[in-house]
Amino acid sequence: MKRLALILLACLALFAAGCGSSDDSSTDGEGTATAEATTKESSAPKEEAKSGGEKSGGGEKTKPNVTVPSGPPPKQLEIKEIEKGTGAEAKRGDEVTVQYVGVGYDSEEEFDSSWSRNEPFPLTLGAGRVIQGWEQGIEGMKAGGRRELVIPPNLAYGPAGSPPLIGPNETLIFVIDLLAVN
Repeated sequence: MKRLALILLACLALFAAGCGSSDDSSTDGEGTATAEATTKESSAPKEEAKSGGEKSGGGEKTKPNVTVPSGPPPKQLEIKEIEKGTGAEAKRGDEVTVQYVGVGYDSEEEFDSSWSRNEPFPLTLGAGRVIQGWEQGIEGMKAGGRRELVIPPNLAYGPAGSPPLIGPNETLIFVIDLLAVN
């Protein structure tokens, strides 16, 4: 009987240790765009923010949910640090690996996601193989971090767009996770 009571007590202790609070709060700070990219610090919890997502039970990130802000799109690149990384910092010339979700500001539709393909995307910063908003928005990011980039048309696909999914002069929103810097 004592043994059963000890097992029950141990199970109860494990259950209590596994319980925690979840905080779904998020913030939406306002910033003023300058001639350069505007960086915003999120005061939301690291695991989840307005465009966050959640960490899975294994400590790995999951596909973020991207929310289009209300109001007119910004004229300058906006960079919002959702989660600061602790690894190596990405700089021009580095090979990096990212996971991302892209959403049109006007369409409010997801047009691309490496998460959906379960295929992280490798690129070399500064090689000109991605849009300028990515080149500028990923540089300075640290491995393990998550950023939201709101990219105006002049740093994305411009007047041509990228039919059929991205219209002419569309502002784009990306949430990017920097997985590795090589």
